[in-house]
Amino acid sequence: MRNSPNLWLRKSRFALVYLLFIFMATYGCTEQKDQTTMTKSSFPIAKKVPHQTLIHGDTMIDNYYWLRDMDRKDPEIIKYLEEENAYTDEQLKSTEGLQEELFQELKGRVKQTDESVPYLMEGYYYYTRYEEGKEYPIYCRKEGSLEAEEVILLDGNKLAEGYSYHQIGGFGISFNKELIAYAEDTLSRRVYNIKIKHIDSGEYLEDVIEGTSGNFVWANDNKTIFYTRKEETTLRSYKIFKHTIGTDPASDQMVYHEEDPTFNVGIGKSKSKKWLMIHSSSTVSDEYRLLRADEPNGEWKLMQPRQRDLEYGIAHYDDQFYILTNYEATNFRLMRVNESAPQLENWEEVIAHREDVLLEDIDVFTNFLVLSEKSNAQGTLRVINWKTNEEHYIAFDEEIYTAGTSVNPDFDSQKLRLSYQSLTTPPSIIDYDMETREREVLKEKEVLGDFDKSNYSSKRIWVTARDGAKVPVSMVFRKGTEFSDKTPLLLYGYGSYGATMDPYFSTSRLSLLDRGFAFAIAHIRGSQMMGREWYEDGKMLKKKNTFNDFIDCADYLIKENYTSPAHLYAMGGSAGGLLMGAVINMRPELWNGVIAAVPFVDVVNTMLDESIPLTTGEFDEWGNPKDEEYYWYIKSYSPYDNVEAKAYPNLLVTTGLHDSQVQYWEPAKWVAKLRDLKTDDNLLLLKTNMEFGHSGASGRFEVYKEIALEYAFLLSLEGKS
Repeated sequence: MRNSPNLWLRKSRFALVYLLFIFMATYGCTEQKDQTTMTKSSFPIAKKVPHQTLIHGDTMIDNYYWLRDMDRKDPEIIKYLEEENAYTDEQLKSTEGLQEELFQELKGRVKQTDESVPYLMEGYYYYTRYEEGKEYPIYCRKEGSLEAEEVILLDGNKLAEGYSYHQIGGFGISFNKELIAYAEDTLSRRVYNIKIKHIDSGEYLEDVIEGTSGNFVWANDNKTIFYTRKEETTLRSYKIFKHTIGTDPASDQMVYHEEDPTFNVGIGKSKSKKWLMIHSSSTVSDEYRLLRADEPNGEWKLMQPRQRDLEYGIAHYDDQFYILTNYEATNFRLMRVNESAPQLENWEEVIAHREDVLLEDIDVFTNFLVLSEKSNAQGTLRVINWKTNEEHYIAFDEEIYTAGTSVNPDFDSQKLRLSYQSLTTPPSIIDYDMETREREVLKEKEVLGDFDKSNYSSKRIWVTARDGAKVPVSMVFRKGTEFSDKTPLLLYGYGSYGATMDPYFSTSRLSLLDRGFAFAIAHIRGSQMMGREWYEDGKMLKKKNTFNDFIDCADYLIKENYTSPAHLYAMGGSAGGLLMGAVINMRPELWNGVIAAVPFVDVVNTMLDESIPLTTGEFDEWGNPKDEEYYWYIKSYSPYDNVEAKAYPNLLVTTGLHDSQVQYWEPAKWVAKLRDLKTDDNLLLLKTNMEFGHSGASGRFEVYKEIALEYAFLLSLEGKS
């Protein structure tokens, strides 16, 4: 969730975490204070080594600070994490059969031999396919016709041989279509090496560019690649380099250095192929530099200098830049400017700001403009004819759904390629004729087994929060489910960075729905489900609205007899894991079980430490605790700092040793403190993937083992096996 096509989400990071305040006596009677201990019948006990931080007249004591290891090689820490894994396996041993059943069920719904819908770009059809039993995608193209001979660009299965983790972060084709460059991560730290090969011969060039962010672009001369590097410790994307094919990458020229630690930098190319664009961005501002793609050795020119609270993203067509911006427009508006003088004073309005409609994205065509909008918690697609000014919204049959534009590389096309799905309808790829308004469903994702979407229902619920805000909740369940205080219900939430969790289909979720669960997404503040203000009301010094909204949604579901605390579950990951940590501190009695995936729970500590990846870029999301007002506010909700001696719900916490977004030690410290203070006998489980990072396993089937574990945890709490 940290990468998004939307302007504001391109700036987010996923999670951070906080510090501890109280000295704690070690749980259990042991005199061995210098190592972790575990007996067959007990849980692991992390040693305590008090670490003191003095700030704003406050003394913070963190007994588990020692679990932090940037190199991830400390044998004592590895031993402790492995003991936690062993304890989790022991506690869930009775579910092993259920986990295997779920894994086979989840895997069995996947069409193993599958292929994406090809898209045509500059004379070639590009597509991705999977083969029976194989974990990774194969990237292909055909020249001129779908009947032409297939050329394999990249075979992810062959590239992954010998690695426990492998991800292709993206690839780019040279302007003459002869070379392919791709970014490869084999560590799950989102640090990529760029490799280059001839497409026809399959021969690799000697050029290997190491330690990049995975973000790169070809110039139009077929021999120049611009790419981004990360700082070694913080992993902030901060420098743009230029590489010439055939030269030593060590001698690559730096063309831009983003020195402001609150900004990240990226490189891209306009859809028109005319411009290369360096994009510097923070949470609240943007800045672009431009260079003609035909002149890679030319001089980069600044478009509009950064201003605090001025956000903008750009698209290019003909001799115009189209600018999606919040300039004097909370919910964003569309402007344009001639490429010869692109500064702010020359921008002219195309689509005005509307208080009740969020303008999320645009697609520019020769004869049409397509707007991606959100109003009243529903995304829509609006088509405008440039010549006639006639406009219409693309209609869909379901009450709640998710629709968006897909790959549309051709300016002259009359057809819009779009994607569609809902809580009950699998993802579809549709070609929509913007002139005739006819549509063709090119493909609906096939779900194997006995799946029939008519067996499931969805609905939208509106919850009045404690301050009067109306919070939308999207719910899905199997038809025939009778709601009562005995109905198991999983409530999901995120609520940060403006990331909107639109209603989406999940094949995995069917395994819960078919076993009697209902599933609901609480579209809480901190997202943009109800417009830009919805986000602003859930960040910085208003962050607690996010937690209150989620709790109020849970209270409503209980009050209206959809479920009860004995059967209500919650789940969130990354910044959504922060949400989980906050709500179980605030209202632990509401939940029978909670899953906190890669949770950002140590907020103060993380935000005080600018050496941790992504911290500096998040000051405008959470606040900087070096400022006393923000320190006390963050500390008042930070999950780690607010653990108390009281009963907590059953809890499954997952993390990855190589996570670059939320460092593994945040959930590890949190679990250690919970173990020490909680007064109940409920499950508290920590599962660390010792090989992967923030996004989990890289293979398409391997990830189902992780889901099976989570679902088995929930189902076991419901007495199902």
